[in-house]
Amino acid sequence: MFSRFREDIASIIAKDPAARNAWEVITCYPGFQAIVMHGWAKWCWVRGFKWLGRFISHIARVLTGIEIHPGSTIGRRVFIDHGFGVVIGETAEIGDDCTIYQGVTLGGTSLSRGAKRHPTLEAGVIVGAGAKVLGSFTVGAGAKIGSNSVVVKPVPAGATAVGNPAHIIKKEVSSPDVGGAQLFSAYGVTQNSDDPISKVLHKLIDHAVSQQEQIEKLTAAIASAGITCEVQSDKLNAEQINTLVD
Repeated sequence: MFSRFREDIASIIAKDPAARNAWEVITCYPGFQAIVMHGWAKWCWVRGFKWLGRFISHIARVLTGIEIHPGSTIGRRVFIDHGFGVVIGETAEIGDDCTIYQGVTLGGTSLSRGAKRHPTLEAGVIVGAGAKVLGSFTVGAGAKIGSNSVVVKPVPAGATAVGNPAHIIKKEVSSPDVGGAQLFSAYGVTQNSDDPISKVLHKLIDHAVSQQEQIEKLTAAIASAGITCEVQSDKLNAEQINTLVD
């Protein structure tokens, strides 16, 4: 048990530059405290002390602002950063080395008792602030959920999901930092990962501008042949429209 606590503390210090030492993590980090109390609640829950497990989780919610059902499963080195407003449902499963920010909900969309109703996060998943992951599906290892996204379908390993409803950004090769370690994507923000919908809109805008140029050339050719042709007065400004899409 104590070795697991040491792992959790070391993980928090590694992921949060504001964490200065172990004592500060133990006394001032509600995410760490909530996970410790969840361990107590889970111990009671699996041994049939259901009410006591729920009561411990209730006390943890009052003290930390984080609600973790005692029936949920949490892996090693899970970091709940800030944590206020986090809700983790009964059948949710969180893998090792996951990071969850404030306001996140791992919720269920079914009322079936005894069924798997909540999501499974595989190892290394990052869920940004305010994101809602709803349903009994899997978010693949190393995936990232952007802040305030609403995810209602599986996310492939290594991908990023953004938006409401969330859509998938394909996995991109990560860049090493100065020390050679992989960059940590705080709040599910990924470097150089443009929204695919935005990319499509930019292409459509460029295509429309190209068509406009072709029409202007055709109009000029027709006019040079002595045929009167009405000239379009308003022209698309691709640069201006593209700034609205970004």
